[in-house]
Amino acid sequence: MAELQGRLEALERRVFGAGPARGPRQVAAGLGTVQAALGSIASKRERIKTLYKKIEDLMKYLDPQYIDRMAVPDAVKLQFILAEEQFILSQAALLEQVHSLQPYLDSAHIKAVPDHAAKLQRLTQIHIQQQDQGEAITENVRALLEDYNQMTLLLSKQFVQWDEMLARLEAARQVTPVAE
Repeated sequence: MAELQGRLEALERRVFGAGPARGPRQVAAGLGTVQAALGSIASKRERIKTLYKKIEDLMKYLDPQYIDRMAVPDAVKLQFILAEEQFILSQAALLEQVHSLQPYLDSAHIKAVPDHAAKLQRLTQIHIQQQDQGEAITENVRALLEDYNQMTLLLSKQFVQWDEMLARLEAARQVTPVAE
């Protein structure tokens, strides 16, 4: 009750201002007087009495769903439902499946996922670093293999040249008569 009194006093301060210059403020009494006057006027007029009786009907007619209830007969609604029967049954089966799997969703493992997110983030960063290191090592190995292949090619050419030179020297030695 004290809270209601406080709210009423706050309303009076807003309406009449903060100062006591206007005398005692009685918003509730004024509203009561206005309501009594409206009630006495309404009780004297037959049209207003009839209107008060029909307010419930007016509220029903103003409801947006009223037109849908009036415009679409029950037989058509039944046809809509029967046309969607397979879809409704499949959705019901899926709902039952979700309901049967609910214990798994409520398990401690699923509930612990947020706790593991930080660990997963750290492991992801480590994995990315290791991938970068692996790519660097792969490039290094590729460069070493290219150097090895180049060196092998140069050595092979050198050995071929030495073999040709040796063959020429041996051929020249066999051509010359050996003095005995």
